[in-house]
Amino acid sequence: MNVLVVDDDFMVARVHSGYVERIDGCRVVGVAHRGDEALERAAQLKPDLVLLDVYLPDVSGIEVLRGLRTGAPDDPFVLVVTAADDPDTVAAALHGGALHYLVKPFDQKALAEQVRRAERIRRDLGGLRGQEDIDRLFGGTASAPAPAVRLPKGLTEPTADLVARVLRESAGDLSATECAEAAELSRVSARRYLEHFVGTGAATVRLRYGGTGRPERRYSWVGR
Repeated sequence: MNVLVVDDDFMVARVHSGYVERIDGCRVVGVAHRGDEALERAAQLKPDLVLLDVYLPDVSGIEVLRGLRTGAPDDPFVLVVTAADDPDTVAAALHGGALHYLVKPFDQKALAEQVRRAERIRRDLGGLRGQEDIDRLFGGTASAPAPAVRLPKGLTEPTADLVARVLRESAGDLSATECAEAAELSRVSARRYLEHFVGTGAATVRLRYGGTGRPERRYSWVGR
């Protein structure tokens, strides 16, 4: 993901740029401190994602958002990052086509989650195969929600929610050991929940091969 960082505060822009550079596969291709500069740099650099502040010295970031989200297929995703948390600004960002809205200050993990989401959406747009894929892309379903999946014997709802949250909020995939450490559970317990989520389609698993021994199972949240 090529990212353009837009913020009137030079230090904040530097911090956010550092957050981006710590995400695998992402790089900052430009930084802007004014609205007109942001639109000009976006037109030149064609970023995949723009981190956009609302409080800019010349125009509101909401106006910049509208200039970036024209409806063209190659429009960048826009993640609004601002101290503004009033309903009017949030609503304007939502209606303007923002991917998400992060209120400052936020940490690198919160940003990484949204960057990964942008990557997934971009990837999924190239493989749509009907209404089910479209529903998943828009974050909802056209029909009534599916009934809750009953947990296997020995698994509890609070712990399942905990493991799901850890996996969902991770910037990348996790091993059972990493998940167990984050959730403060035993590795065996964490793996039981992870495998349950794989079985229900809420998570995916891939094998990572090392030098010796068995391949490591790496889990990623898909949603349910």
